[in-house]
Amino acid sequence: MRYSDVVIIGGGPAGMSAALSAREAGADKVTLIERDDSLGGILQQCIHNGFGLHRFGEELTGPEYAERYEKMVREADIEVMTGTIVTDLDSRRIVTCVSEDRGCIQIKAGAVVLAMGCRERPRGALNIPGTRPAGVITAGTAQKFVNVEGYMPGREVVILGSGDIGLIMARRMTLEGAHVKAVCEIMEDSGGLTRNIVQCLKDFGIPLKLRHTVTEIHGRDRVEGVTVAQVDENLKPVKGTEEFIPCDTLMLSVGLIPENELSKKAGVEISPTTKGPVIDANRQTKIPGIFACGNVVKVHELVDFVSEEGHTAGRSAACFAMGMNLAVQEKQAKKHVKEKKGVQNLPAETGATICTICPVGCTLKVTGEADGQLKVEGNSCRRGRAYAIKEFTSPERTLTSIMAAGDGTMVPVKTDKPIPKEKISECMKIINEKTLMLPISLGNIIIEKIGGTEANLICTRSFINK
Repeated sequence: MRYSDVVIIGGGPAGMSAALSAREAGADKVTLIERDDSLGGILQQCIHNGFGLHRFGEELTGPEYAERYEKMVREADIEVMTGTIVTDLDSRRIVTCVSEDRGCIQIKAGAVVLAMGCRERPRGALNIPGTRPAGVITAGTAQKFVNVEGYMPGREVVILGSGDIGLIMARRMTLEGAHVKAVCEIMEDSGGLTRNIVQCLKDFGIPLKLRHTVTEIHGRDRVEGVTVAQVDENLKPVKGTEEFIPCDTLMLSVGLIPENELSKKAGVEISPTTKGPVIDANRQTKIPGIFACGNVVKVHELVDFVSEEGHTAGRSAACFAMGMNLAVQEKQAKKHVKEKKGVQNLPAETGATICTICPVGCTLKVTGEADGQLKVEGNSCRRGRAYAIKEFTSPERTLTSIMAAGDGTMVPVKTDKPIPKEKISECMKIINEKTLMLPISLGNIIIEKIGGTEANLICTRSFINK
């Protein structure tokens, strides 16, 4: 049996942050275990931007955020065990894991940090009538198929649930040539962030059906369509409101659940509210020496906050392993400002948009004056006015996508600055027609001034050993 001061289970953003923090706090032997072949966790398939504003002060894609942390981990003399699955954990902090090259090994840990993340709620939790044809898929699985494997799960798509992953996949599928016919949401407003509703649905004219749910799936070998219906105040389908939508894919974006099978094996107490471990201010569970952080505790909106929790958990675990008293962490004075959710149907009148500059999410209306000037109504700040005029006159978006390499590897890419919205389709065509040669590094320019714009297409993840 081996020994390690701190063992972190899960190499996503929470786990990498915890490993770095434990090392910085003085733990001599830190072991980071990840079941995938590379670090980063779910971030590797989240090729869209919007990460890192709190942690790094700039907007990054998921692979860019992951690579920054991975580089720090590799430079910090931390033992990294990828391609390794933890099969057991007990209250004595004995970790049992298995891998192809190491076989089955046990590690006695001075402290353990649980950072396994979360998983998607499956179809079985929804009680939707119908057979089990091909074409019913969760949004996260579809995201991995498209962004990592390079496979399209379908071409005519209905999405159930307006969570952020579902909204982002509505845009992603559209960019890859699929037809997203509707996003159905059982609640009276969307659960997604304002910017995702605007940039993923409104930009592409994808209808959002609020207070609607899927009542039946049609098809035996492959999905042939779904029946959707309005729901009443008790969230029950209303008879007479049924609508059949032909499609070959039903994508489910109906929530995430903390991944806690290992936590339960160790006897960790699970909160009935969050479905994650009960923890104290040091992020320690009711089992001494076992700590938890990130989405394994509760599902977070931003990866930056996941990393912050990992930092606290890693430091606390190192202190425990070294026999030091745990200093109760003081609550941070600053509060995490949540971005606005619950945006209802987007304004339909000409010149109306929703501001995504800040969490307030003002509805803005732009009209022309007799003197040729533009009048903006509804903004609560000057930045909102500037945003509205920009959206009305020359809207721009940062384009994120994937590009195939010669060996079939899917390489995430993005434009290094926003491009005109009307140029997105043209740029996607250029991306899909080009093949990359590996190796390639993060930040390498692939196409200069793509599509005649001022933006370069750059790589957002390194593939050095290919």
